[in-house]
Amino acid sequence: MCVSLKSDLAKLLKRSGHERFLLLESMFLLGAIRAAVLCVPFRLIARLLRLTPRAAPQRLPPDMAPASTVGWAVAAAASRTPWQSTCLVQALCGLVMLRHRGIPSTLCLGVAKEERALEPVSAHAWLRCGGEILIGSGGHERFTLLSMFSWRLSARQHKAYGGSEQ
Repeated sequence: MCVSLKSDLAKLLKRSGHERFLLLESMFLLGAIRAAVLCVPFRLIARLLRLTPRAAPQRLPPDMAPASTVGWAVAAAASRTPWQSTCLVQALCGLVMLRHRGIPSTLCLGVAKEERALEPVSAHAWLRCGGEILIGSGGHERFTLLSMFSWRLSARQHKAYGGSEQ
């Protein structure tokens, strides 16, 4: 057995049952979302996920730990997938997982001009929960924000998170 695999297995066994479940959920969703991103236009993915082009309320959840744990699980699973789990795939995965838990989040899409690169423009996606970036924080500040997407909150969630518009 490869040293990396042994190390990963040892780390997995030290995790709680809840964390192991989140890792499995992340792995499954990363694969499904990767396939969707490759085969389906983003506008249809946004429609299927019922995303609206706006930001979620900026107020942080009362307990940020569940959101942070989802961010950790997505990043940990993404680094071990046999396919490429791009920033968009990871951000969409985190958004779906947070939505399932009733935690509002915002998918942010941005672009940056590259001075000395083969591609003159690069794109990046990151996931924000309240004011914190859970997924895709590395270098996001150099990207110009183009679009934000979130899912529509229920009236109860909207009130709990202090949103002023529905």
